[in-house]
Amino acid sequence: MLNNKLISQYIAPLSPIPTTLHQSGNLKKKIKCMMFDIYGTLFISGSGDIGIAKKKSPEAYNEAYEESCELEQLLIKFKIRKTPKAVLNDLFSVIEKKHEKLRKQGIDFPEIEIDKIWMSILKNNDPVTVRKFAAMFEMIVNPVYPMPNLKEMLSACKKSQVLLGIISNAQFYTPCLFEWLLDSNLEKLGFHPDLILFSYRSGHAKPSPFMFQEAINRLKGLNVLADSALYIGNDMLNDIYPAKKAGFNTALFAGDERSLRLRKDVLECKTLSADLVITDLIQLLDYI
Repeated sequence: MLNNKLISQYIAPLSPIPTTLHQSGNLKKKIKCMMFDIYGTLFISGSGDIGIAKKKSPEAYNEAYEESCELEQLLIKFKIRKTPKAVLNDLFSVIEKKHEKLRKQGIDFPEIEIDKIWMSILKNNDPVTVRKFAAMFEMIVNPVYPMPNLKEMLSACKKSQVLLGIISNAQFYTPCLFEWLLDSNLEKLGFHPDLILFSYRSGHAKPSPFMFQEAINRLKGLNVLADSALYIGNDMLNDIYPAKKAGFNTALFAGDERSLRLRKDVLECKTLSADLVITDLIQLLDYI
């Protein structure tokens, strides 16, 4: 577990930016299980996604460059003699090379393990040091904060004995967000240990169907069918598209302009719609 005090300096309140969408849709029956995306759904994400999801082109790094003073201080702290720009370029170059290698092995949407990537870039094989650096780096380029009513929604679901799960693109520090920001771990918040699926563990990132199919298989073991489960995410391509294909009911979270991804320019999403649109997590309680 990464030290809370180490990360606390990078935690500051964030508020969602309202979107133009409104709550809509309905479900045919009550839900027995809710599965969630994390970045942009359960947590406000400054970049709208997990930090390493930024595009490869240098032009797309501008948001991270704006935080270069903090990044520069972080590099000094860890005695890394590179500029923030050079480190960012190295990071995305190494990630893309690894992705390309994995795609050649037949993985359609590959996921990396960011600590191993940083070990390569920093020429440092000490996992403790590298993980500290990686977590602090992520909190600088992608500040996060709980969505409004997150804790209340989770508490109500737990009391109602609704199964809770996660299908999310993530890295080793992602589970720690719940400790850092909600002072609790996933299981104490009500998430079933068999229903927590992270991309860095499976090696498959959304929108690959891999984690969704695995979730369906695990739900069957808990006597829950897909049509009694709801998947909630903020991205029509990464979340709603694979969830629908797997047989889940779907809810588009449209509570923050930063992370709402309608993807109308993507073929798979042109005629795609979610069963529900919600703008506040507390609205989910209408369906349990």
